Amino acid sequence: MYPNVQAYDRGVMFDPSGRLFQVEYAKEAVRKGATSLGFVAKDGVVFVAHKNVTEPLAVSSTIQKIFRIDSHIGATYSGMVADGLHIIGTARSNSQNHRLIYDEVKSVEAVARDISAYMMQATQYGGMRPYAVSVLLGGIDTEPRLFEVEPGASFLGYKADAIGMGKKVALEIMLKDYKEGMSVEDTINLGVKIIKKVNEGKLTSSLIDIGYVEDGKEFKLLGIDEIEKYM
Repeated sequence: MYPNVQAYDRGVMFDPSGRLFQVEYAKEAVRKGATSLGFVAKDGVVFVAHKNVTEPLAVSSTIQKIFRIDSHIGATYSGMVADGLHIIGTARSNSQNHRLIYDEVKSVEAVARDISAYMMQATQYGGMRPYAVSVLLGGIDTEPRLFEVEPGASFLGYKADAIGMGKKVALEIMLKDYKEGMSVEDTINLGVKIIKKVNEGKLTSSLIDIGYVEDGKEFKLLGIDEIEKYM
């Protein structure tokens, strides 16, 4: 007879059916997180993310959802904020260390693999919990690339992807409206359209982050005035 299922709920270990409960709980935290989107455009990669500010007196400008990892790479996350910021910081450090040691930029896939390997440690050892965050990481090396790394530490490349509470609605719109070869401008407009749909039209420029990288240029985060024209 198998032990009580709760015995497998106290740490990172497989139950007899092959489930990791702590990883499943981490994925549930991601599903409750604010929606973040990533797109591969014709000559670039675009990120659009919602800043889910629930505190009425909170200053929305102190919340950031899209980050520059290196000159050619950006990232966004969904899930627990502290976990997301920690993983973003780790990705930045790894990318910059590679640049300092080898005098070259690291490929987008290599940075995604590093994040995956780092997050996997939390699924293997006692006394740790999985990171309750999914990360979308994208940029340009030989071509535009986009990857998702999820709490179980697996990663996969995408043409367009969504994470967070609006994932189901976002993917439905992406399957209908996203086309390969879209311009950066068109993918930004599509991303804003999706975030508006997820939030039932209740969206202001202070509650959204937009960032992108184009071929031959460095990763750019838009300011509120620049975001306003897409609203």
